[in-house]
Amino acid sequence: MSGVASYLAEQKKTTNKELASEWTEIEELYNEKLWNELTIKLGTFVKNSSIQNEEALVQLYQNFISTFEMKINPYGLVEILSVVVSHITDKKEALNLLEKLKEKVKICDEAVWFCKVQQGQIHLEHLNDLESTKKIIEDLKEILEEAGNVTPVHGKYYMLASQYYRLVGQHSDYYRAGLQFLGCSIDEFPLDDWPQQAFFLGLAALLGEGIYNIGELLAHPILQSLTHTENDWLIDLLKAFNSGDINKFESMKPKWSKIADLAAQEVKLRQKISLLCLMEMTFKRPANQRTISFDEIAKETKLPLNEVEILVMKALAQGLVRGRIDEVAGVVNMTWVQPRVLDRRQQVAAMATTLETWMLSITEMEKLIESRANEILTN
Repeated sequence: MSGVASYLAEQKKTTNKELASEWTEIEELYNEKLWNELTIKLGTFVKNSSIQNEEALVQLYQNFISTFEMKINPYGLVEILSVVVSHITDKKEALNLLEKLKEKVKICDEAVWFCKVQQGQIHLEHLNDLESTKKIIEDLKEILEEAGNVTPVHGKYYMLASQYYRLVGQHSDYYRAGLQFLGCSIDEFPLDDWPQQAFFLGLAALLGEGIYNIGELLAHPILQSLTHTENDWLIDLLKAFNSGDINKFESMKPKWSKIADLAAQEVKLRQKISLLCLMEMTFKRPANQRTISFDEIAKETKLPLNEVEILVMKALAQGLVRGRIDEVAGVVNMTWVQPRVLDRRQQVAAMATTLETWMLSITEMEKLIESRANEILTN
């Protein structure tokens, strides 16, 4: 009897009838060389609660899967072994297994990428090797961005990247990677984890340098998971930032100041919401009425008059708005505001009003041309 046959025969002796039946089905697929069906079967079998221990899974690989691993789908093989790797207590041994596996599946790019992501997870979660994790993230970033389409690895990569960025305090990168993860793998993300992820993303949106498109998070269903929780105030705070509502920001200070990271960055938060307030002021105005006085800006942002010009210069430098400052007249002539995901109720409604005004102006112009046309034709 061959090694594989004796191994399978031994496994079928289990007193667990359900498990014995599973082993019998696996044996039949193996004997008939139905590699695709066997790969699918093993993909679910390795998650069977009866074999969730290192010894059973490692033996399954060494005594069975390793004998035909070059005959099955490379990505399917990596998916199966990801379960085995997760149960190996010696994480350096797990890394070595993944390194060897990369060579075996090198004909499939996605399989190699998946191996690298798993190595990154081990470095980050078990070995606390931030430098190795960073290198893997950087190596894969450009490759995945140029992949042309979203692969099953993208979601796993963005989860790894977001975990790393949150750990090292890179709020902007965490926010972007977190949203990209949700865009790829929201259906696979456990509902129980939604509130925590939403909370972390909300904080990152507020604290992240260069993050002004908060509406992107507000439009995502994950944020609603904070409703009726102890952190539901964060939804209102994000809405206040998105609309540049400084009064709301100040009135909510008793709540947000309890979060140490937010309290420590109060000055930066004030600067950010002031910039968002300026963007909102520009957005609300019709294109032909975007000459805003320094006095108006000072009143809306609650800044001293002598700080308004600095605020406008920061907004111009960061590409949030475009325009020209007239120091003599004490005004700024705005010509453009950075596009953002809009709040459905207030900002989209404001845009609808702007469009109605614009259509009314066109209609009036049309009537004026019609009335003057007779004079031109007569003369």
